[in-house]
Amino acid sequence: MASIKTTKRSIINKARALGASLVNFAPASRWDELGEVHPDYRPKALWDKAETVIVIAVPMLLPVLESTPSINYQEMYNATNAMLDQIGFRLSVWLNDRGHASIFMPRDGYGNLEILLNKYQGCFSHVFASKYAGQGTIAYSHNLITPEYGPRVRLVSVFTSLKVPADPMLTSEVCLKCDICRKLCPSQAFTTRPDSIIAEMDVDACTRYHQVLRGENRWPCGICCKVCPVGEDRKLYESVNSARYLKEREVLEQNPDDPEYRSWVHQRRHGSSGDRIY
Repeated sequence: MASIKTTKRSIINKARALGASLVNFAPASRWDELGEVHPDYRPKALWDKAETVIVIAVPMLLPVLESTPSINYQEMYNATNAMLDQIGFRLSVWLNDRGHASIFMPRDGYGNLEILLNKYQGCFSHVFASKYAGQGTIAYSHNLITPEYGPRVRLVSVFTSLKVPADPMLTSEVCLKCDICRKLCPSQAFTTRPDSIIAEMDVDACTRYHQVLRGENRWPCGICCKVCPVGEDRKLYESVNSARYLKEREVLEQNPDDPEYRSWVHQRRHGSSGDRIY
């Protein structure tokens, strides 16, 4: 197969045409240079032809996420997952057709929640890939957090044999360590570590809460992504007041039909089992 000259800009344009919002590049060597990720989980260990990792992000729409736990958020989450796998696959094929061997790592990489309880991670971390590609930093909540969307992004990674100029990593933390995700986590999964911006996380507690929500057809949870104050998307949607989240449960316990939360509660009451309103 003849090799067709392929520039960084042409890859970005193709990925965006397929639906990507953020497209960034990290050299596979960056994993070795930084040494944060176990050698077995690095790109070269997974596929020895990998020279560049192309990290693609699509956003989750804040007003839909604010309705969580709801079927509407579940459907949006599923849509982003399907879209990411399509983008990753189609971009890989496009690069292959141009003579640059490429594969993609699926966006989640685990079969179900029960497997996750016993094997708490996939074979590759898109969060670290996104960090190394300069899209954001790793937040208190273990999510990848970006200036554009906060943690409200979903990720997929393409490995390619083509060497593409790398994007620089961000030099300052995006996470504010404001503590709101810890305070409002339904499973109380986070414990602050004084020596790190990233919390200790009880993956078991988080996963078991997701099992409950899945049984009601209103999962995943997404509260830590919902309440994070970071992100330019908040200005777009005119949703910049975190106090609204902090008082949500207390207000709804007193008045489930409170006008400030009526839209969210309406969505939670439809399409899912049970009578959960927060």
